[in-house]
Amino acid sequence: MSIFNAIGVAGTGVTVYRKWLDAVSDNIANMNNTSRTSENAFQARYVQARAAQDGNGAEVAGIQLGSAEGIVTHDPDNPLADAQGNVRRPDIDMGSQMAQMMMAQRSYQASLSVVDRARDAYAAAINLGK
Repeated sequence: MSIFNAIGVAGTGVTVYRKWLDAVSDNIANMNNTSRTSENAFQARYVQARAAQDGNGAEVAGIQLGSAEGIVTHDPDNPLADAQGNVRRPDIDMGSQMAQMMMAQRSYQASLSVVDRARDAYAAAINLGK
């Protein structure tokens, strides 16, 4: 494996983890959305990753959506409440989302660290020839 391959593989990891962080932040931002009981709740997004088709690194295979049913809660003061005073909220757990955010953030940082170290090794190799 050459230094360029190391940078490329780590770069694919950076992309996957950035998309994972985007999905988690979107889930957290929308976890308190309310909708009518006749409508779907916000659907959480979960990034599905796989090995890259060319065998070098990883790629996003797709985005899996959470349940549209959400949780029906009693909130009669909400303007979206139905005749019984119920609204629909997303079924998103803050603790789970925070844990996913920490894992994605650490993995993103690790991938960036690999890119930095490979770049430094490449620069050192160029300086050997001088």
